[in-house]
Amino acid sequence: MNIETLNHRLEAAKPSATYKIIDRVAERRGEGATIISLCAGEPDFDTPEHIRAAAINAINDGHTRYTQVAGLRALREAIARKYRCENGLAVEWNDTLVCSGGKQVIFNALAATLNEGDEVIIPAPYWVSYPEMVQLCGGESRVVACGAESGFKLTPQALAQSIGPNTRWLILNSPSNPTGAVYDQHELQGLAEVLLAHPQVLVLADDIYEHLIFDGRQFQTLAQVEPRLAARTLTMNGVSKAYAMTGWRIGFATGPRWLLEAMEKLQGQQTSGACSISQHAAIAALDGPKEFIAHSQKVFQRRRDFMVDLLNQIPGIRCQSPGGAFYAFADCTGLIGKRSQGGRELVDDEAVALALLEEANVAVVHGSAFGLAGYLRIAYALDDQSLRQACQAVGSFCENAR
Repeated sequence: MNIETLNHRLEAAKPSATYKIIDRVAERRGEGATIISLCAGEPDFDTPEHIRAAAINAINDGHTRYTQVAGLRALREAIARKYRCENGLAVEWNDTLVCSGGKQVIFNALAATLNEGDEVIIPAPYWVSYPEMVQLCGGESRVVACGAESGFKLTPQALAQSIGPNTRWLILNSPSNPTGAVYDQHELQGLAEVLLAHPQVLVLADDIYEHLIFDGRQFQTLAQVEPRLAARTLTMNGVSKAYAMTGWRIGFATGPRWLLEAMEKLQGQQTSGACSISQHAAIAALDGPKEFIAHSQKVFQRRRDFMVDLLNQIPGIRCQSPGGAFYAFADCTGLIGKRSQGGRELVDDEAVALALLEEANVAVVHGSAFGLAGYLRIAYALDDQSLRQACQAVGSFCENAR
């Protein structure tokens, strides 16, 4: 055997498309280019001061040692309060698990449950890591296309047609990365009715963008809408998006104890507990003032309106108004088949994204990386001036395409 032989599942996995573009942005900047990056999925705000202060206090108070694998009891109690108060879920502290980011929550859940041949239903457009995680954990993705005609959301009919004898999970992300689509109570109830007829199917509710929801909508999560599904639903969240804490790496979940115990067992042989300092900061986030959430929600809604309006003025670009998160999922099919001013053939959405980066100095992510070709994911987590400059550059690029 060649010593360079890798695990076959890892060999078959694709690197994150988002991080590939972020790496290219870094290269361009290293070459002296001024790039406006609209590809990173993180708020541009600083972590609130009281949360930073809690982390500093934790260091000064000596809270720098290992924690329990499942997380500090105080943090798990705060998480349980969050689920009870904000989501109406009957959760106690030992119904929770803390991980090193939301990504680890999802990976551990899949790794703990998937066996060869098990299928995971993934509505597309999807977050780029879902299919790769499923493949790495030995499962098979059953991707269900959810286009603009359904608001980029899974319908009960499409779900029913997708469930088979090997279906193990449904992953449901609301608000969505990359589209910002939000499922309302009626839509969730429709999906729940289908799921109730298939008791072998687990549900992973990825609620990481819960607090970035617009137009007065009320956030609903599946186990809240249909309590009969709570016994087989893993409800995942974290502090990264709501509290501008992406680098702190704290994700958490609630769900059936048998699943949480299996995930904890896996984590105990993998990373052990999450960073102790970050856990103390997360307690301050969950139990502290919430004004920051309302402020960021207001800012992102205003930016959404601003961006969607500007994008729809650009020839070759069309964009629906998203209901949450901080992404615009813009249709770029009007550009495909043209040639850029720099001579690049715009054969697909990836070519459009690459040309925008190389010629317009604007970084976005191609929609095909999220399972739906012909689109661009545009993160509007930047200041107004940068967003306006980016749209002007994209507009000029599109006007000059022939």
